[in-house]
Amino acid sequence: MNIFDCRDGLIGDYSKYVTSFIQIRDEHIKQHVEEKLKSGVLWPEPLIQLNPCFEAGEWIDDLVARDILHEECSSIFRVKKGKTESSGSALRLHKHQFDAVLTASEGHNYVLTTGTGSGKSLSYIIPIVNHVLKRGSGKGIQAIVVYPMNALANSQAG
Repeated sequence: MNIFDCRDGLIGDYSKYVTSFIQIRDEHIKQHVEEKLKSGVLWPEPLIQLNPCFEAGEWIDDLVARDILHEECSSIFRVKKGKTESSGSALRLHKHQFDAVLTASEGHNYVLTTGTGSGKSLSYIIPIVNHVLKRGSGKGIQAIVVYPMNALANSQAG
């Protein structure tokens, strides 16, 4: 199987599906939309990546010791956590995860873009959990997580 042929077939099928819903009466707008669709605006060129070795960041336990993270984060964020809070081993973040956690701890907003399997979810969840732990429960809604579950489900299907 040629993966590029498979992709082209998938894009062709998706293109037919998407365009079957479009019914534009204004000729100027219709022409503009058709040009954009033909240019591939909805389906960019394939991205080819190897599974990279991400640069190492700091350990969760070290961030707790430096008071960047709440002490409970040491027991919540562990590798292969078992049934007890102390089970598993300490978690070391990738540098981009550490940078995100540090940025959040300084009260700044951030956008993180990395490939599938790079730990983006953890980069957002750690600061949210840390915020709730430091602020305390019973304070009303403290975070709203809007998550592209369809994209996550599709990327994890295999």
